[in-house]
Amino acid sequence: MEKNQEIALTEMRKSVQKLGTSTEKYEDPTLMRFLIARSMDPDKAAKMFVQWHKWRASFVPNGFISDSEVSDALEDRKIFLQGLSKDGYPLMIVKASKHFPSKDHLQFKKFVVHLLDKTIASSFRGREIGNEKLIGILDLQQISYKNVDARGLITGFQFLQSYYPERLAKCFILNMPWFFVSVWRMVSRFLDKATAEKIVIVSNEDETKNFIKEVGEETLPEEYGGRAKLVPLQDVVLAPMEDLLYK
Repeated sequence: MEKNQEIALTEMRKSVQKLGTSTEKYEDPTLMRFLIARSMDPDKAAKMFVQWHKWRASFVPNGFISDSEVSDALEDRKIFLQGLSKDGYPLMIVKASKHFPSKDHLQFKKFVVHLLDKTIASSFRGREIGNEKLIGILDLQQISYKNVDARGLITGFQFLQSYYPERLAKCFILNMPWFFVSVWRMVSRFLDKATAEKIVIVSNEDETKNFIKEVGEETLPEEYGGRAKLVPLQDVVLAPMEDLLYK
């Protein structure tokens, strides 16, 4: 670790303590995500960490959201978890044609936390290190107007930005229909620069080749040019989440 990073981490830990929260249970890789998300500013990173810590304690008091808490959303079988990419990132696929806007936004937020936590945990080798990332695929194949959920998309990306800083390695958007362009334009206004730069809209043959190459054929399902089978999120069995995740 570089000297300036060590100094920033020390300053951040002091700032967090001044704000009435402890970093005792968290290793440097976790804190570094917050620093990177706040351009290595210790005070801003500390504020973000404390906000995340308080949110996590209130919204996820057990340390994880169980399958039983989001059983209705899981029944749609719209999220798939495919194993690790060439670079070791877990691959999560969202089939938008199976999604319908939720009338219960609080329940939708719980589902977002459930799928993000489980996706990240699927990359652990033992316990959480703190710097794990994920790759997302948003597949818009065969969507209609009734599947469009701008609010849900904005919520998902805002959660990534506020509560899962530097967890997103890349997000590929596939099969975007013409009518979704205006929706995406609106959603993208809510993305910070760092997040927007990680999103790739795959729209031609060269971009498709790069997409397959970056993810890896072993992990990518057959319908996207790979050799794997689709695996629904709820069919992936991990060690108990409370044993894996930081509380």
